[in-house]
Amino acid sequence: MTGSDAPRDGSEGARPGREALTGGRAGRRRRGRGRGRGEQAMVPDAEFSSYYGKPVLNRPTWKALDIAGYLYLGGLAGASSLLAAGADATARPALARTAKLGAAGAISLSLVALVHDLGRPARFLNMLRVVKPTSPMNLGSWLLAGYAPLTMAAAAADVAGRYRVVGAAATAGAAVLGPAVATYTAVLLCDTAVPSWHEGHRELPFVFAGSAATAAAGLALAGAPTGQTGPARRAAVLGTALELGAFRLMKRRMGLAAEPYGTGRPRTLLRAAEALTAGGAVLAASAGRRSRVLGAVAGTALLAGSAVLRFGVFHAGVASAEDPKYTVVPQRERLRARSGARRPDGGVP
Repeated sequence: MTGSDAPRDGSEGARPGREALTGGRAGRRRRGRGRGRGEQAMVPDAEFSSYYGKPVLNRPTWKALDIAGYLYLGGLAGASSLLAAGADATARPALARTAKLGAAGAISLSLVALVHDLGRPARFLNMLRVVKPTSPMNLGSWLLAGYAPLTMAAAAADVAGRYRVVGAAATAGAAVLGPAVATYTAVLLCDTAVPSWHEGHRELPFVFAGSAATAAAGLALAGAPTGQTGPARRAAVLGTALELGAFRLMKRRMGLAAEPYGTGRPRTLLRAAEALTAGGAVLAASAGRRSRVLGAVAGTALLAGSAVLRFGVFHAGVASAEDPKYTVVPQRERLRARSGARRPDGGVP
């Protein structure tokens, strides 16, 4: 049809490219929803799909066991270094040794998990060629490169009973870097475009901080004598309050992006994490000071709860990336809010 033959009643001719379906469910009309009286829809309401049914975002290719394990072990190591420094300062040698060995072992396994996911060690070393302050991955690599040797030196000096000055300096250095090691992985997740991670950028570092504290407390309760675990019991209670409180606040503020945390596998994992963590903290506070066995049970529950939390957060993020709804709807809401904030003349109120 030529330009002169085109309809003159305001309608357009057939345009196959524009009328093609973009997903298996796209193109369905939803009648009577969100329209005022007298309005007539000119095009069908869009379903949340994309070309050929592909997700809007690429699904994270990280391996669940490697990366969720990396998140968990890094938190355990960082908080254990803080606990070790406190134990040294308050003359609790058995607690200090447990925490130092735990930090060294956890960060070693964390690096193994990271390198395994990367495929070969050279990829980790390549990240150390430059310093890029805007990249959480790059800064995290440098952080691990500085932190891991300190934990090794602190643990080795404690076990050997020699080089106490070097050991004390290494313990203090690891304690300084410990909070960053425990929480930077949350920043790493939030820096992605994955909706259920990115939208939680305000609270997720606090969730991971609390989870790290409960994990370190759990390791101490399981491995140290009851008479020296007072700081660990207090860390368990405070860490649990921070983790659970920050997580609930995060879900309230996230809006639609919080939905994957309450469905499917993430829901099961996160409910188990909450039960294990809360139960472990209660048992540690009530009976952990009287019984070594009950203290070990409480510690095991806290360790398991912290691990399951990381897996739940990981799987919720993957689920949000696979469903276009969690990307499209928040974008539309932000655009609508910006349009509503502008005056008809193009200015701002």
